[in-house]
Amino acid sequence: MSVVARLLRRTAASDAPAGPRRASRLAGIAAAVSAAALGAVLLLAPGTNGAYTASIRNTNNTAASSAAFFTCSSAFAADRADALFAYPLNEATGSTTAVDAATGAYPGTYRGAMASDTTSTRACPRDTGGAYVLDGSDFVTNALQARGPAVFSTEVWFKTTVKGGKLIGFGNSQSGSSSAYDRHTYISTTGQLAFGTYNGGYQTIVSPASVADGAWHHVVATMSSAGMVLYLDGARVAGNAAFTAPESNSGYWRIGYDNTSGWPNAGSAYFVGSMRFAAVYKTALTPAQVQAHYTAGR
Repeated sequence: MSVVARLLRRTAASDAPAGPRRASRLAGIAAAVSAAALGAVLLLAPGTNGAYTASIRNTNNTAASSAAFFTCSSAFAADRADALFAYPLNEATGSTTAVDAATGAYPGTYRGAMASDTTSTRACPRDTGGAYVLDGSDFVTNALQARGPAVFSTEVWFKTTVKGGKLIGFGNSQSGSSSAYDRHTYISTTGQLAFGTYNGGYQTIVSPASVADGAWHHVVATMSSAGMVLYLDGARVAGNAAFTAPESNSGYWRIGYDNTSGWPNAGSAYFVGSMRFAAVYKTALTPAQVQAHYTAGR
């Protein structure tokens, strides 16, 4: 029997006088019981902050997961120790510098007229700020010249309806068209996502479906002793465990543009669409990290 039922039964069986006085007493007890019940509900109610549980659903997988982050900015911050650089790409229209949210050591430079879209659907709904809009003549580069890494991850959120264009990659020219270029993620002429590395020949892995659908997508490409892996919207969609050693050359990381000539089904060197949260990591992100970054934006 519930606490409320026991109290009401005891009251009904008592010898208190009938009439207005008894009715008043019953009303008082009922009010006290209601207050106690409300307190119990408040104590049991879950909080609204912190981690939450979400269902990830896309064309490749359906999975329930406990999200580690509430925003993409938080996911970015959690892995900044492993990031070479991380660009939120949410600066105002006309900006010339892309802030490095990782170490601050390698800010990016917007080439072309930087434009920001603050009115369309966001890549990550709970993050503030607009998205970087690329019209086919814009891109981002930085001053960091380095040897091409054998272990790395690249990440970016993007939206487009155009088949073709480089999202992110490594080339030997800081701002022009590179003559040596790989470690890149590009959209093929069929609209599929491709991740390519080179060492005596082209090595590419490709997503099953087109991403040129006008929706926001999250892509991560990793390279390590475990080979090449391509993730799309939190799920692994392609891999090549046999290829583990890309060509060692010196160059720069580029976002939104560089040479794609000769690569399978490669179209324009320029990406046309919107971007948010681009990063390069010194490690191969794990499947759990990739899924946490994606879920933070859903």
